[in-house]
Amino acid sequence: MAGMTGRAWIIGMALAALGGQAQEWTRFRGPNGSGVGQAAGLPAQWSRDAAVWEVRLPGPGHSSPVLWGPRVFINCATDSGQRLAVVALDATDGRTVWTRDFSAGGFTLHRNNTFASSTPAVDEHRLYVAWQHDGAITLTALTHGGEPVWDFAVGACEFQHGMGHSPVVHAGLVIFSNDQIGPGRIVALDAATGALRWEAPRKPGRGDYSTPCVVTSDGRDRLVFNTCEDRIAALDAGSGRIVWQSGAVLDKRSVSSPVVADGLLISSCGSGGGGNYVVALEAPSEPGGRPTEVWRIRQSAPYVPTSLARDDLLFLWADVGVVSCVETRSGTVLWRQRVGGNYFSSPVFADGKLYGVSTEGEIVALAAGRDFALLGRTALEENCHATPAVANGRLYVRTLTRLFCFGATPRGE
Repeated sequence: MAGMTGRAWIIGMALAALGGQAQEWTRFRGPNGSGVGQAAGLPAQWSRDAAVWEVRLPGPGHSSPVLWGPRVFINCATDSGQRLAVVALDATDGRTVWTRDFSAGGFTLHRNNTFASSTPAVDEHRLYVAWQHDGAITLTALTHGGEPVWDFAVGACEFQHGMGHSPVVHAGLVIFSNDQIGPGRIVALDAATGALRWEAPRKPGRGDYSTPCVVTSDGRDRLVFNTCEDRIAALDAGSGRIVWQSGAVLDKRSVSSPVVADGLLISSCGSGGGGNYVVALEAPSEPGGRPTEVWRIRQSAPYVPTSLARDDLLFLWADVGVVSCVETRSGTVLWRQRVGGNYFSSPVFADGKLYGVSTEGEIVALAAGRDFALLGRTALEENCHATPAVANGRLYVRTLTRLFCFGATPRGE
């Protein structure tokens, strides 16, 4: 790796996995957490009754949908949050295929959270679900048919805002970060058996909620985690060894997730009281080095929504409904516009457009380009905190108690 630039260090992310219209959406924000999907002919707005299908879920939640082939998987809270319902639906018509319940609850929620805010992960063989009950987290693997395969006790947990951590699957491993108020750990489990392959400790602190992404260097995959207490760190995906670690780049909680953009790592932090900022880092050229800060943006920076990169542009969708378009390498702001509403959902990209969903349940579509253009608005008439999914050439949007499927061809045509 000697002599490599930080930009070269980050080449080869999972965006290469984007295929055609049959693209899978396997984790929170899809391929490598990028939020970038494949779908042709998606409109900028729909009438609500133009959805391909709309279904009422068995309970509320902020869990985002994930998809593999003909199945949509999603988490819901039932029995006043005392049980977690994992639901599989037919992606073509929204029909419920199966439901499996787990004991859950037993923890304090922030008013903006639910008992079903963790997004599952899926691969070609299994679905992986994180759930909390009486102060401890369990990871469970299910077949696509809903049959249990294994359970793994992640351990005790304490969160100021409640449960919301999501697993990811990479190279035959299920990775989960129990970043919490007390001592935590990152675990990597064998996806087939649930056996512990490695673990890495997490310091006690405020508890971060971000989901890792993968970068590749010299043929080796690294998992990048946003944390305040343990800094931004890249861990070897095969062993859990820390390859590099930043200085005190983040001084507040990280809820949004890291993304890779034009050779840079983009991270952010913030608080309910403000002080949010986004930072761009260039990774070190050799193991053991520290990343270099390239730029930092404080104005209208997001706290909860994760940024989205497309080509040489980065889009920052702030919680307060202000969207910024930034030249990724320079940090130059090309435009900054207020689109209205408040946002916990992260934007996704499909068919040349950005789709963001406000907490009030309005889908806002913008042109993903150097010039600002508001393309459309669709009112779903129910609150929404979940991030949409793009798969099968369609957009799947989860509101508090419903799941909508929007496509290029409206229902009935």
